Amino acid sequence: MSVAVAAPHPAAIEAARAVVADGGNAFDAALAAAGALAVVYPHQCSVGGDLVAMVRPAGSAVRAVLSIGAAALDARVESMPLRGPQTVTVPGVVAGWAAVQSLGARLPLGALLAPAIGFAAGGVEKSKGLRTAISQGLDVIRADPGLAAVLLGPTLVQPALAETLTGIARDWRSFYAGPLNRRLVAGLRSLGSALSAADFAAHAAEVGAPLSRTVGDVAWHAAPPPVQGATFLAVVGSRSLVADSRRAQAARNALLGDPRGGPVSIDGLLLRTREAFDPRPEPPKPTGDTVAVTATDDEGNAVTIIQSVFESFGAGLLEPATGVVLHNRGTSFSLDPAHPAHFGGGLRPPHTLCPTIALTPGGVVALGCQGGRAQPWILAQLAPDVLTADAAELVSRPRWIVRGDDLIVEPGLPPLDPAGLTVTTTAGPHDDAGHVQLARLRSGTLDAGSDPRADGLAAVLTT
Repeated sequence: MSVAVAAPHPAAIEAARAVVADGGNAFDAALAAAGALAVVYPHQCSVGGDLVAMVRPAGSAVRAVLSIGAAALDARVESMPLRGPQTVTVPGVVAGWAAVQSLGARLPLGALLAPAIGFAAGGVEKSKGLRTAISQGLDVIRADPGLAAVLLGPTLVQPALAETLTGIARDWRSFYAGPLNRRLVAGLRSLGSALSAADFAAHAAEVGAPLSRTVGDVAWHAAPPPVQGATFLAVVGSRSLVADSRRAQAARNALLGDPRGGPVSIDGLLLRTREAFDPRPEPPKPTGDTVAVTATDDEGNAVTIIQSVFESFGAGLLEPATGVVLHNRGTSFSLDPAHPAHFGGGLRPPHTLCPTIALTPGGVVALGCQGGRAQPWILAQLAPDVLTADAAELVSRPRWIVRGDDLIVEPGLPPLDPAGLTVTTTAGPHDDAGHVQLARLRSGTLDAGSDPRADGLAAVLTT
């Protein structure tokens, strides 16, 4: 068995290497890497965040996994802050891991989390990206005793998180019901959250059919609402990508929400209808938010996992008894009751996560990135050459993003039609352009690329 894997931190590749050596496939490698990232990259992901994945078991159809937590059933808000206990929805990562594992992994979840447990208990050096996030977020970290205790020391040692991961490894359901859940819920409520044991017990990962679009010989697959996969599919293959991205941005801002709370117009999100939307400025961009892991293997399995705490360090809260950093996905709700993303107990916020899988006549591509709301146009820029370009070169190319009324451009791009946007050129490669991870199987050959804008690696691992 050979597996190509890409992730934004070397510890993730180390974890993937260990499970592939034990006979794991692409599912196992991706999950081990994702577990490691939940330890070593707490500014971007955590067991206290959400997960969206696209998976393709060899010889089977692509499936979407949405493990997105809901707001507390009895929550009531008059305003929604950027951080704090009101922004915490039920974390979906753990149920998401279990769902992905059940769809094609060879090893049990406990074996896949063993490297992560070791990193948490034994400690790791802080990566460049984490050190930068700590420096930029000192006020947030110092304001929370849990974060301060873990992040302000010389190394990243997390014994409480190691114990939590050990409990999850024994029985992942303990995160949602049982002694582990009781500790977490008690800590959350002491911090001011309305989440209850019943809210956790009600959570389940959704596994279903993805949205898809064929461009040339490539069939692209992305996740349905409340995820912005339709926004990616609306622009992939566009010949006027900046202009169409601006239109797709406006449609997403107006239309994306949770289908549990009312109808969501897929045709509108895909720009198949003629509604006119006013482009509105984006909210402040999260500065950490997301990690992507991609893996493919020589049997044809493919996995893209994206997990997130949204804002850097999420809600700005680490629950001390469990070591869990809590996300702030609830801040994406709209307080307009007529908006598809309206706040409500038991509803899920709209999500920026945008994992993709492409099927081709000769293989499969797993693709994903960090990048907040810009993920669709980041990925769409790579799409035309995703089968032909060198993987490392492709993820290193200069890119642009649309954010509000601005076109943010890295140096080295050919001239662009700004489509009425204000152009700002960065000094060099920039985090705002995303951290792309790519793994491919093409005509029997595996390869992978990891974005140099992050701390990561790509490798082809062999049993």
